[in-house]
Amino acid sequence: MAHWTVSDIAPQHGRSAIVTGTGGLGFEDALVLARAGADVIIAGRTPAKGAAAVARIRALVPDAKVRFAPVDLASLQSIAAFGTRMRAERTSLDLLINNAGVMTPPTRRVTADGFELQFGTNYLGHFAMTAALLPLLRQGQNPRVVTLSSIAARNGTIDFDDPQAERGYRPMRVYSQSKLACLMFAFELQRRSDAARWGIASIAAHPGIARTDLISNGAGSASLFGVMSRLLWFLFQPAAHGAWSTLFAATAPAAKGGAYYGPARMDETRGAPTLARKPRQAEDIQAASRLWTLSEQLTGARF
Repeated sequence: MAHWTVSDIAPQHGRSAIVTGTGGLGFEDALVLARAGADVIIAGRTPAKGAAAVARIRALVPDAKVRFAPVDLASLQSIAAFGTRMRAERTSLDLLINNAGVMTPPTRRVTADGFELQFGTNYLGHFAMTAALLPLLRQGQNPRVVTLSSIAARNGTIDFDDPQAERGYRPMRVYSQSKLACLMFAFELQRRSDAARWGIASIAAHPGIARTDLISNGAGSASLFGVMSRLLWFLFQPAAHGAWSTLFAATAPAAKGGAYYGPARMDETRGAPTLARKPRQAEDIQAASRLWTLSEQLTGARF
């Protein structure tokens, strides 16, 4: 694992995948999977960006099986419609990569359903998406769900008294909460898959620190994070390398359900994938069950 790269990925012919997010890590995931022969759906909010991502992949991989499907993770109605379309079009799904996200918008914003934007998009949207696609995943061949967390989860806590940050909004604190929630979801999904014998491997991954459009689309290029990404560019690994841990979790025979993968070097900020350090709070089973129940209540999703 210490020297793993995308060249180690076995052919993925016959496997189907949905990747959320049209740029950055999501694009790199889709490109590598398509190059390996998988049938890939890029799911995102903006059709123009989706079409551009598909065109870029086809320019690099002329025989790629890739297409775009619209879904807005900040809208439960859009997620439900996406799930309905997928269940009508397909009989199974082998891989779901819960990747798309938003990071540290400077002021509190809400989704179409009134959820705080980061918690609603990064976590609740993917919770509902996974539930909508569960019937297809259960029919998949060695199905996997890979959910993206972040090293920011180390500092995260789930504020059950104010999960939507209505009493006070601090961008990084709320982002860390959303990514801790993603990590707890990945572990709890594995426990529930084992208990119900769904046969689904739920795996978490994080990209370390990578150069993507996440900061510019969230905090903005003039923010502290935006300035750091420009002045300290050498600390940010390319998005293609940031995707390695996700792709390892998605494809490697050695990747295990319930595990957490991230970069191996410089305190998990860069390098080849390895087992990542699990924050203590992410392994709180009682809190994870409470978060699951809250998520069902908020989204109406059921597994």
